[in-house]
Amino acid sequence: MYAASGDIRPDDALADVLQVIRAGAVVVTPALYALYDQRGAPPEMRAQVLDAIAEGGGSLFASGVDPGWGNDVLPLLVSGLAGTIDVVRCQEIFDYSAYDQPDSVRYLVGMGQPMDYEPPMLAATVPTMVWGGQVRLMARALGAELDEIRETVDRRPLDATITTASMGDFEKGTQGAVRFEVQGIVAGEPRIVVEHVTRIHPSCAPDWPVPPDGDGAHRVVIEGVPRIEVTVEATDEHGNRAAGGNATAAGRLVNAIDWLVDAEPGLYDALDVPVRPAVGKLWKAP
Repeated sequence: MYAASGDIRPDDALADVLQVIRAGAVVVTPALYALYDQRGAPPEMRAQVLDAIAEGGGSLFASGVDPGWGNDVLPLLVSGLAGTIDVVRCQEIFDYSAYDQPDSVRYLVGMGQPMDYEPPMLAATVPTMVWGGQVRLMARALGAELDEIRETVDRRPLDATITTASMGDFEKGTQGAVRFEVQGIVAGEPRIVVEHVTRIHPSCAPDWPVPPDGDGAHRVVIEGVPRIEVTVEATDEHGNRAAGGNATAAGRLVNAIDWLVDAEPGLYDALDVPVRPAVGKLWKAP
């Protein structure tokens, strides 16, 4: 399990992973966003991984929560309950004051920065780089042909200075909320959408979607007949929703290891690797 961040060091993360694959190991990781949709990965990166697999006999599966199961296996499972589908929408709605990653929150996402600051995570093409693979995975599984992938971004300032328990103050007038979409366009319309609504305080952008309760949730909405909505709330570390989401990402990966060990060496994605019942993990008496 390779859990070092690849957000600002993707080349180093890839080099680490390739070294382990060449040693013949199965590797699971959330760090390599470009390989979540391995068939649509940059050809040069994909070739490096396939060469390492051929050399050492290892395997690789990259996934997480969002991007990850929240916008691949979960919406596809739910889509199987539908009669007709107009839009598949996957949402992550979170208060980022619960996310214990100050550098990512303040600088990658831009919370607490002046409104003229350009957050790297919101720069043009970056959302598509991170989440576009999920849109392509869903389109492939649903048999839909994408015209293109589009991005929309909206940002809101804080109306008042707020103080968070883990990251200190965020000043009035600085960025307090972000909403973006990565849209898969089918026949000219957004039909497969990954949407993020991120706040540093619930008071910012109250008109945007909110979680049912608490600090955050992942939601899948199938617009069609019938309309289907599923919300997943995970907690860990004394009720922290961000930690709970991270724990499910780890669970998705760690629980795939034995399947990958039994499979042929290769480069896998979420459509290949099943989510299976947690056999043997139900509570047992000490």
